[in-house]
Amino acid sequence: MRVSDRASCLVTGGKGIALVSGLCIAAGLGFGTARGPVLGLTIQPAFAFDGTTAPSTASLTPDDGLRPTNRPLDDKAKALTALQYAADQGQPAAQWKLGRMYADGDGVPQDQIRAFNYFSEIANTHPDEAPGSAQARFVANAFVSLGHYYLNGIPNSKIKANPARARELYAYAATYFGDADAQYELGKLYLDSTPSDPHEAARWFQLAANKGQCRAEAVLGDILFKGQYVPRQAARGLMWLTLSKDCAGSDETWVKPLYDNAVRRASDDERAMALVYLEDWLKGRRE
Repeated sequence: MRVSDRASCLVTGGKGIALVSGLCIAAGLGFGTARGPVLGLTIQPAFAFDGTTAPSTASLTPDDGLRPTNRPLDDKAKALTALQYAADQGQPAAQWKLGRMYADGDGVPQDQIRAFNYFSEIANTHPDEAPGSAQARFVANAFVSLGHYYLNGIPNSKIKANPARARELYAYAATYFGDADAQYELGKLYLDSTPSDPHEAARWFQLAANKGQCRAEAVLGDILFKGQYVPRQAARGLMWLTLSKDCAGSDETWVKPLYDNAVRRASDDERAMALVYLEDWLKGRRE
C-alpha cells in the first residue's frame, strides 16, 4: 500500500487526524452508453515479418504466438512467425501485439503505417466485442491508438491530422468500452478544443480518474484544487494530485510540479482533509 508515503506528505507539523469513513469521493457523474457510428476504416493487408519462417505454420494454433517463451535469440524469428500466424487467424491480441511492436519499433523496424493497419483491422472486425471480455481491452486500446494517429496524422502518408475523427474514435472506446485512456483523451479534446467545454472535460476526467488513470487524476486534481471551470474543492483536488504523483511514470514529469504547487498552497485544514479523502478512497479500493 502507499498510504504511509502519502500521509507523510499531507500531514504537516506532526499533527494526527482521525479518519472519517464513508465519505463520498467520486462525483457520481454519468452519461449514456450509446453505441458509436460504424467505423468503415480503410486498411491495407498486413505485412509479414522478414526472416526465417517456422517449418510448418499449418501445425501452429493461434495461441502459439502469444505464449511466453524463454527461447534463445536464434528462435526469435520462429516466435515472430507464430505471432504473425495468430494475427493472420484474426486473433485481436496478436494483432494488437504486432501493432504495438511496429509502433514502438520493439523487435521490428518501426513502421507507423503497419501499426495503423493492425489497429484498424482490430477496430473494423471487433467493434461489437462485449465489454469486459478478454479481448475487449485489446479492441478498446486499438481505438485509442487510432485516435492518436488521427489526432496528429502520420508524416509522409495518407493519414492526415483529423481531430474530429480522433474524437469519434475516443468517444466510441470511452462510451462503449468504458476505457479510461479513451475517457482521458476525450476530456483533453473537450478542454483544448475551440470553443472548449471544460465542464464536459471535467466529467470525462472524473470517470477516468475513478478507474485509476494517472494523468486524469492529475488534471482533475489540478482543476479542482485551483477551482478552474468548477467550484473549488481544494482537499479533493489535492487527494487526486497525490494519487497521480504516486503512479506517474518517467514520461509524466509534469505531474509532480502540479502536486508540489498544490501542497505549498494548501492550508493545514485542506491537507488534513485531503488525507481523510485519500484514506477513505484507498479503503474503498481494497473492499
